[in-house]
Amino acid sequence: MPVVIIVGTQFGDEGKGKVTDYFASNSDLVVRFQGGNNAGHTVVVGEKEFKLHLLPSGIIQNKKSLIGAGVVIDPKVLVQELENIKKINSNPNLIIDPRAHIIMPYHILLDAVHEESRGNKIGTTLRGIGPCYAERSYREGIRFEDLIEESRLREKLKIIFPIKKKVLECSYGKEVDISLEQLVKEYAELGKKLKQYLGDVSLLVQEALDAGKTVLFEGAQGAFLDMDFGTYPFVTSSHPIAGEAFVGTGIGPKQNLKIVGIVKAYTTRVGSGVLVSELHGELADNLRKAGNEFGTTTGRPRRIGWLDLVLLRTAKRFNSLDEIVVTKLDVLSGLDKLKVCVAYELNGKQVKEVPALTSDLEKCKPVLKEFKGFKIADCKSYSDLPKEARDYLEFIEKELKVKISMVGIGAERNKILNK
Repeated sequence: MPVVIIVGTQFGDEGKGKVTDYFASNSDLVVRFQGGNNAGHTVVVGEKEFKLHLLPSGIIQNKKSLIGAGVVIDPKVLVQELENIKKINSNPNLIIDPRAHIIMPYHILLDAVHEESRGNKIGTTLRGIGPCYAERSYREGIRFEDLIEESRLREKLKIIFPIKKKVLECSYGKEVDISLEQLVKEYAELGKKLKQYLGDVSLLVQEALDAGKTVLFEGAQGAFLDMDFGTYPFVTSSHPIAGEAFVGTGIGPKQNLKIVGIVKAYTTRVGSGVLVSELHGELADNLRKAGNEFGTTTGRPRRIGWLDLVLLRTAKRFNSLDEIVVTKLDVLSGLDKLKVCVAYELNGKQVKEVPALTSDLEKCKPVLKEFKGFKIADCKSYSDLPKEARDYLEFIEKELKVKISMVGIGAERNKILNK
């Protein structure tokens, strides 16, 4: 299949990095198309663990890795990630689209003061993602093409920086302790370090497809953090659904493609917002510990819930999923019993899709189905899984009417079972 799109079906943290790394082995290009360093992908190779926030996961295998125009880039973070990757590969095969927007220090400051003024309500990662995307919509943003040309960067910042400085100092009482010239010099230097990676991602992807090559699109976050279709306002500032792969890269949607949804075997989310199947107490604590459910970017503990089929049915619709990969099944190992949310109860009726009205979603209660627990030992194939584990997976498949292609039973690259 020339185009494969990997998307999260829940609230992010589903294990997309590991699955992308797996698919990357048979791909010619790997593309990030949205988000920024608010997302974190962890890939484990042998004894080494790589935490990536901006770089596509394919970079670890030295696949041609592209950052599309839909991504917002903190150049400080990107330079640091490249330095880490150079420890295993001295010449990373990376291309950055000139149209990608750049996160500046004032974006990070604005993120912090906005979150503080809301009483930390949204739970932003404070990485400047939202203000950067907002500035892009205002048509005032700094793009990668500006970063690599000092005179162009200076002219743009002469207009933008005084406005941001005044807003921060006068409206929020936040001191900005950097001058215009210091900002220009610091970021122009970052531009020099990154200029070698400049390339037209849209054109390169289209040329690769025309040549019959395989392109893997790597999504960040998950469907229910989508700016429009997620649990607004507790969402991210971009569109982590399959359609954005085309918009954020700059190619048309008429492709021969496969869309793969990544499903964690239970549900997690970071920060505020509705989580209908949420668990509390000792069981939640145990699952959090077993699954190491702490944010890759923030380190914050993730909230825990039973697997929610209502979310997944709706994610299937948003993304036109062809297949799913279930990850972290091993985290459920050892439970005597486990449950799945099969529907929501809303105003005395059962609903099987996520309500469009936030006020309705907030009233929903989980309708749960109980399953026997299982213990996963050293399984080498799908058939090695206990019958109870296979029953759990096949129930998911039947309810969603989407095939499960693989099952993850551990963090390592080789802990994936083909179904």
